Amino acid sequence: MQKAFFNVPTPTNEPIFSYAPGTPARHELKATLDQMLSEVKDIPMYIGGQEVRTGRKVPTSPPHNHQHITGHFHKGDASHVQMAIDAALAAKPAWEAMSWEHRASIFLKAAELLAGPYRSRMNAATMLAQSKNAFQSEIDSVAEFCDFLRFNVQYMTDIYKNQPVSSPGIWNRLEYRPLEGFVFALSPFNFTSIAGNLSAAPALMGNVVVWKPAESQIYSAQIIMEIFKEAGLPDGVVNLVYVSGQTAGEIIFKHREFAGLHFTGSTGVFQTLWKTIGDNIANYKSYPRIVGETGGKDYIVAHPSANAAEVATAISRGAFEYQGQKCSAASRVYLPASLYDAVIDQVRTDLNSFNMGDPIDFTNFINAVIDERAFDKISSFIDGANASDDAEVIIGGKYDKSKGYFIEPTVIEAKTPKYLTMCEEIFGPVLTVYKYEDEKFWETLDILDETSPYALTGALFSKDRHVIDKAARRLQHTAGNFYINDKPTGAVVGQQPFGGGRGSGTNDKAGSSINLLRWASPRTIKETFVPATDYRYPFMEEH
Repeated sequence: MQKAFFNVPTPTNEPIFSYAPGTPARHELKATLDQMLSEVKDIPMYIGGQEVRTGRKVPTSPPHNHQHITGHFHKGDASHVQMAIDAALAAKPAWEAMSWEHRASIFLKAAELLAGPYRSRMNAATMLAQSKNAFQSEIDSVAEFCDFLRFNVQYMTDIYKNQPVSSPGIWNRLEYRPLEGFVFALSPFNFTSIAGNLSAAPALMGNVVVWKPAESQIYSAQIIMEIFKEAGLPDGVVNLVYVSGQTAGEIIFKHREFAGLHFTGSTGVFQTLWKTIGDNIANYKSYPRIVGETGGKDYIVAHPSANAAEVATAISRGAFEYQGQKCSAASRVYLPASLYDAVIDQVRTDLNSFNMGDPIDFTNFINAVIDERAFDKISSFIDGANASDDAEVIIGGKYDKSKGYFIEPTVIEAKTPKYLTMCEEIFGPVLTVYKYEDEKFWETLDILDETSPYALTGALFSKDRHVIDKAARRLQHTAGNFYINDKPTGAVVGQQPFGGGRGSGTNDKAGSSINLLRWASPRTIKETFVPATDYRYPFMEEH
């Protein structure tokens, strides 16, 4: 029983290893990659603390070498979804009754395990499963995930400390209960940290979770479960299943105890899930919490006062790091005519210097896109631009999937601001630029605002403070994360809470107390020390 108000360790952002030549971290990571490439992992589901193997094995392969088998995961069916729900609900009473500091301790320990003994394995798994280079993996699967785990503990205590005032003779209290039921976490391929946080954030607040990762992320998701188990997470609090989305949905969204959805993925899928939940709303014990971060058509807009080199570097990094497979990646750029040639010339120089290939070769800046479906979709946009009179491929444009799903970083010049690739999400290393006349900057902001249904990230470049002030206000609803003179990627937990509005999601800001509050159901408690014994009020007296 808790007998003190505890101060949790003050969180700080996890240091990012450089993996420069000669460093011990680089040597360890390369050795771990070699070891994991020599193995073929058998990857079970985790339900109620048990490793569940079905015998229906599906191979996992690196996107950059799809002929190499790194493991097999055991595919589940509807019965395993039901087992996971049952296990979660069985674990719920003890988990939600556990004093908060013990829940905090589990996830703080998970962060220490991740930063220490699991660091190279987590990085190697992400590099192999999701084709990230060492640095991109480090900032995602280790640094950001550690930050989520540590900062969320601080945010939880901040929420718990938020209490109402009390009047004489009365003590008012506010408690933050977990939701009544279970939470479904549905995670994407592109960020290991997001996959971990989608399950960990609700669990930290006392909820139980059924977690379905993207198939292309299962190889690294399994290591997250190993960390949770070693950190002491009780059996059944987080249950990891490998089933199709349709199979999961058929069971989960019809279950009376469904209490919340924590989602990152495509806008179309999220809207379908929301509709399904709405269609079943009368079946649920309570109104489910729906939290989602979805698509983006993220922009960079440069004012004529901007520095061309700064804009070009933001493009090279913001559009092409991790092959543009970030929800925040720059996908459309608006350049003034006076800066256009200087910016494009530097971008061309940058892109021509990029090495592309296997992430095991640390000199490669660009790696493969996630799978054949993504490859075919992305390359079709390039083909369309090559065939269009309204667009021109001006940098890159080649692609090859004979060994891995490789697409050159590509820049398309749009002749019209509403050309297809200025509007539709591509989620790959394809950027579209539009050149506007310098005097039409404010008109261009209107076009920018009206072009896309998304509002996730955006960046403004200008040296004129009056322009920055006015443009930031004009663009206030176009991005949930807005950057001034910086690329639109790289949000850091504790510094830039992440999430967007419009078609980009519910803007519940992962990496902040806003998100954690969604996984709590507050209860107000009023205690009167000396209760009234007469119903009459003074106004009722005659004299």
